Amino acid sequence: MLLQDSVTWFKKNNKLERLWLLAKIEFKLRYYENRLGLFWALLKPILDICIYYLVFQIILKQDIPAFASYLFIGLIFYNFFIESTSGTISLLHTKKYLYEYSNMNKLEIYISTLMSNVIGFSFNLIMFMLFYNLIEPESMGLSFYNFWIIPVFVNIFILALGVSLILSNIFIYAKDITQIWQVIATLLLFTSPIFYKLTSFKQALPTFDHLNPIAGIIINARRVMMQGVSPDFSLMLFDYGYACSFLIIGLILLNKIGSKAAEKL
Repeated sequence: MLLQDSVTWFKKNNKLERLWLLAKIEFKLRYYENRLGLFWALLKPILDICIYYLVFQIILKQDIPAFASYLFIGLIFYNFFIESTSGTISLLHTKKYLYEYSNMNKLEIYISTLMSNVIGFSFNLIMFMLFYNLIEPESMGLSFYNFWIIPVFVNIFILALGVSLILSNIFIYAKDITQIWQVIATLLLFTSPIFYKLTSFKQALPTFDHLNPIAGIIINARRVMMQGVSPDFSLMLFDYGYACSFLIIGLILLNKIGSKAAEKL
């Protein structure tokens, strides 16, 4: 009965339709002034991969099988998390008009912003699958285990939402959180197994795959998409634990601090 009432309420208020509309507008506006337009959403990660491939495979000679694909999937997950969190730090300020002059609540604004990043992520994941399965000579092909990418992605979406809520509420009182987060983002980039062989990463940073949720999510994404095996459920449990914990903290901050955002900003 409760589930039926919730579905009816969602349909009556057109929540999903409104969130999807806002997400599409946000995604288009992001690339509106670029000459390449929406094509830039696909081109940028490819250019990133070319640069990192040149540095880590050709110059530093990382001995990793299917390194281009290994790099590709690591970067699209990392970029989704960083773009989602960095792009929402000042959200309560830049989109104040939405929660002040419409019936949208603040959480819906966060979700719609992250959904716009999901569109770009989906394009990049499709590009990865085409590259890995049609071009990569060391490809293992499609597998039933590929479907595990859905809970792996849900994991990083919840994590990004939770961290976004925390950062944007801190921004109300401390604007320099933007610069601090840029430093942390760089730290996460080089303390995740994006460029390095997993065995080397674990030897250099023991247990860090469990301490860094981004590392765990990337490891599981590669397992299900490139190795044709199920995710490491112990690692996934840790990562979901981190994600849910950050989300709960973020929701508490949104309720306590975010309610005063309009008058503070």
